Amino acid sequence: MGSDHYFSASPASAENLRRVRVALAGRDLEVTTARGVFSPDHVDHGTGVLLANAPAPPPGGHLLDLGCGWGPIALTLAMESPHATIWAVDVNERALDLVRRNAEDLGLSNINASLPEDVPDGISFRTIRSNPPIRVGKSELHSLLERWIPRLDERSDAWLVVQRNLGSDSLQRWMAGTFENGYSVHRAATGRGFRVLRVRRHGSPPSGPIDLP
Repeated sequence: MGSDHYFSASPASAENLRRVRVALAGRDLEVTTARGVFSPDHVDHGTGVLLANAPAPPPGGHLLDLGCGWGPIALTLAMESPHATIWAVDVNERALDLVRRNAEDLGLSNINASLPEDVPDGISFRTIRSNPPIRVGKSELHSLLERWIPRLDERSDAWLVVQRNLGSDSLQRWMAGTFENGYSVHRAATGRGFRVLRVRRHGSPPSGPIDLP
């Protein structure tokens, strides 16, 4: 694909829409995916580990899927929390179009598929769920998390899944040092070579130690 990555704003490759059978929120579904987005042929293994290990989402408020791709996390949140507003955020316009298409096909009216700059500044999130784009590079990834993690509501959690051999442990250490006052960072689960990391915003400096390997 050359320079045409899943984190490209406008993929140059042919769209090549396809229908894929997936299981989300305990339902067998058919969704639309395409070339030029992340994991177009199935639910990525890391995303599956995240969905299997994160708790049920809050029933209401604003919930964020950061780096949504074609939408497996956002669609799951929307089905599990029908009274919440789901923000599916990505820089890839094709991915956002797929999220909108899939939400409409599934009758989900509570998803906003948006570019990062189109999310209103005043919104805070009762949870963030993300299979973050590790391959954008460490600097961009850190900037991404520094932008969105502080938008957690107090007493709310971000749940991130990162492949172990792509730096999950170093990312955990970086987050523990960066989000120090009022946050805690823990490894919540491990599976299939992935770590699920939990970042909790307490609203005041945590009283206990940060859990590091």
